[in-house]
Amino acid sequence: MTHITTVPAPSTKVIVAPDAFKGTASAEKAAEWLGEGIRSIIKDAEVTLVPMADGGEGTSALFAGERITLPTTDAAGRLTEASYTFDASTATAFIDVSAASGLPAVKDNPVAATGDTYGTGVLIADAQTRGATRVVLGLGGSATVDGGTGILVALGAQPVDAAGYNLPPGGRALERLADIDTATVNIPAGSVEWLLLADALVPATGDRGAARVFGPQKGATEEDVEALDRGLAHLCEFAGVDPDLPGYGAAGGVAIGITWLSRLLHGTDEHVRVVPGARLAAETHGLAELVSSASLVVTGEGRFDDQSPEGKVVSTVLDIAAQAGTAAAVAAGAIEHELPAGVIGVELEDNPDTREQLIRAGAEIAVNYLRISTVQG
Repeated sequence: MTHITTVPAPSTKVIVAPDAFKGTASAEKAAEWLGEGIRSIIKDAEVTLVPMADGGEGTSALFAGERITLPTTDAAGRLTEASYTFDASTATAFIDVSAASGLPAVKDNPVAATGDTYGTGVLIADAQTRGATRVVLGLGGSATVDGGTGILVALGAQPVDAAGYNLPPGGRALERLADIDTATVNIPAGSVEWLLLADALVPATGDRGAARVFGPQKGATEEDVEALDRGLAHLCEFAGVDPDLPGYGAAGGVAIGITWLSRLLHGTDEHVRVVPGARLAAETHGLAELVSSASLVVTGEGRFDDQSPEGKVVSTVLDIAAQAGTAAAVAAGAIEHELPAGVIGVELEDNPDTREQLIRAGAEIAVNYLRISTVQG
């Protein structure tokens, strides 16, 4: 008698790698709830959660190290608290601009023209006193368009006008910049190695620049947008920075001020790197390897729009899936930009319960995936 050994079909491997759904769900929660929805349909699914970030809110928390919380100021100059991650073993501080200078803290009274990144500079200075020689700065979710001048002020470099008076905070005043007083500059803090994680690879100025693309989201009027764009252009000219460099428009042009300071202290630009934040997060998680052995990869964000392909999490994950030949899906509150061919898209239902929204989206993605995989054999 012949014995036939049957091998059970392998479980469906699913990678869930979303960004935060800003204001409603962290990347960790979004991944958890999407995964729950997927398992409600594909009972034996082997789901791996890979919360992602692109340099915006939640990026620093993805890295190992001690969480440091301290008093600082928000973009409007009001007292607040903010946290960052310090890894003593590598002398590296992981700091999000959004932690102190983020939009949620001032959304009821936006300060696009007058807000600054001083509070982020406080975190940077604190990290250096703890031994940080490298700062990984997440450039996303800021409420400001100040070209990083608030950080400069916190590190003792004061922008002044032609009469020698201190410029007021914010990007609107940058048109009047004549010089930067460095008499009290914090040399150790300014001399660190900088790795700047751009959430969008946009230039500093122009039609795709910081002011015109992100200014209105931060509450800037049409008049503000024009003034901010002129201010950033003037700052780039003063700093000797090419305004067309990809990523230099992220977080309201923070890379401009940091590049100027680093060059002043080192004499070269070699100590500042601007890289796509989502790509670094993907490399940190080994996402490409995970996706290559998966049946489906699911990503998502609050809104998939024409800014999403500019190096954001969703476009990065979809690129990795396409390279691996793995089926992909996107969950978003709204899908306003065309998805790549073959990608499953699911918009969240109108429901005040975010958890329920994401569970249902995960379930709908699973149903659509099963339908497509069955049709394709």
